Amino acid sequence: MLKRILLFAIASTLLLSCGKKSVSTCQDKVCTEEFAMITMLFKNKNGKGEPLSIITVINKRTNQPVDRSTSAMLDMVPGGYLIIDDLSTKTLSESGDDILITATDSAGTQTKATTIKVAGGKCACHVQKLSGPDTVQFD
Repeated sequence: MLKRILLFAIASTLLLSCGKKSVSTCQDKVCTEEFAMITMLFKNKNGKGEPLSIITVINKRTNQPVDRSTSAMLDMVPGGYLIIDDLSTKTLSESGDDILITATDSAGTQTKATTIKVAGGKCACHVQKLSGPDTVQFD
């Protein structure tokens, strides 16, 4: 009798568990406390860092500007600019988004555009640069 009850309990548990769908959550994800940033260096024709008069950073998938609010807090090398950081991780796709960077030199005479590919996602811990240049050279 005890064997039948035990067998019935095991069979019931197996049948009931088959109907549940596995839902992926980020709760099992373990992230470090590091803060990742992707930067770009803009150089003048002499190879020195070039301050910019205008820089725009757009996620081409969403056609929305990238939040660069932490860029004002950074003390970078001349011509070095924050493009995207971990504050934008959840706005990016896991497979990577093309990020369009358009920059105008300090004199306002020349504008350059380039694209980098950056991955993130709902469960990503950090932004990750997949491809694209690290430096933009003005003529």
